[in-house]
Amino acid sequence: MPDSPAAAPEHGRFRLNLLILSIVKFNFASYLTIGLPLAVLPGFVHDGLGYNAFWAGLVISLQYIATLLSRPHAGRYADMWGPKKVVVLGLVGCLLSGICILLSALSDGQGVLSLVLLCLGRVILGIGQSFSGTGTSLWGVARVGSLHIGRVISWNGIVTYGAMAIGAPLGVVIFRSGGLLLLSSIIIAISVLAIALALPRAPVKGSKAKPLPFRDVLSKVYGFGLILAMGSAGFGVIATFITLFYQDKGWDGAAFALTMFSAAFVGTRLLFPNAINKLGGLRVASICFSVEAMGLFLVAGSFDPWMAKMGAFLTGAGFSLVFPAIGVVAVKVVPQQNQGSALATYTAFMDLSLGITGPIAGFIMSYAGVSLVYFLTALLVCLALFCTLRMIKRMPE
Repeated sequence: MPDSPAAAPEHGRFRLNLLILSIVKFNFASYLTIGLPLAVLPGFVHDGLGYNAFWAGLVISLQYIATLLSRPHAGRYADMWGPKKVVVLGLVGCLLSGICILLSALSDGQGVLSLVLLCLGRVILGIGQSFSGTGTSLWGVARVGSLHIGRVISWNGIVTYGAMAIGAPLGVVIFRSGGLLLLSSIIIAISVLAIALALPRAPVKGSKAKPLPFRDVLSKVYGFGLILAMGSAGFGVIATFITLFYQDKGWDGAAFALTMFSAAFVGTRLLFPNAINKLGGLRVASICFSVEAMGLFLVAGSFDPWMAKMGAFLTGAGFSLVFPAIGVVAVKVVPQQNQGSALATYTAFMDLSLGITGPIAGFIMSYAGVSLVYFLTALLVCLALFCTLRMIKRMPE
């Protein structure tokens, strides 16, 4: 029997969460294949293959570029084919990326070939991630109904960050135990297991209605995407520059500040699963931006390590619900048959924000110091808050 949105109201909260987790676990698997090699590949390229830092960085960045460019296509195909097929294709991409890493490990005596295989694998992984991430969100919504879209997006985010947090250190341990061969074999095994679990599940049919052209979808969601991009900058500067901020201050404990950020991010999503349904997406987003801005201002003006840690904590708590809160509103401005394209296009603004935040903030930091980066980012989040409040007046929920 096909998955039915109408079944959602019969589930209690616990069963509802289990139903969502039964779908977003596939995104957990895809992000685990991303996290496992994340801390290993730069060192392998630099030390193992003998390439400079540019190539080591490029191998990592290729995945994010591929994800950004393929997001709109993932959404469109999810609308046309149904989300299950898109999720399976995404997991196949994860599998192929693991095979590329395996072949690279087997050919590490041939530096150019090994590097090309790694780059190819990263591009395929980026495409796979955009397909699996977008597909699991829409698959989850199709199972539990659009009323719970915020909860689905929130759980998708939790498993995403959880998989990355687990995968990166675990990948280092695996690499030290068995090298790139063992690491790639585990990535392949995770992908095969996820595909085997996904294939028997009942599909959700794609829409037969004619989808809107991409430019029309973009014209409807770009305002929400720009607000998301401004809010995502806070996450970007914490993740990228908090270590340099601590070094500039002569403090220890930057890793703990990142832990505080992550704990607040996940904790907020777990503690307030119904906030979006109760208050409305835009109102929740306005509260989140206020908290995020306070956190960034606190980091910028900190003169003691505890202030920076508390600032990172508030930034994580504030940013936590920004994506699902605005996303709930963004996907509702298009017809149902275009919600996949809308969600993917909306998500691409966060990809773009995280991609450009590092270089821009790094340029500012090199001339004006790292504290100014956090102050300016706090002002940017305040601008996002202002735009959100204006949007509430124009389109009350």
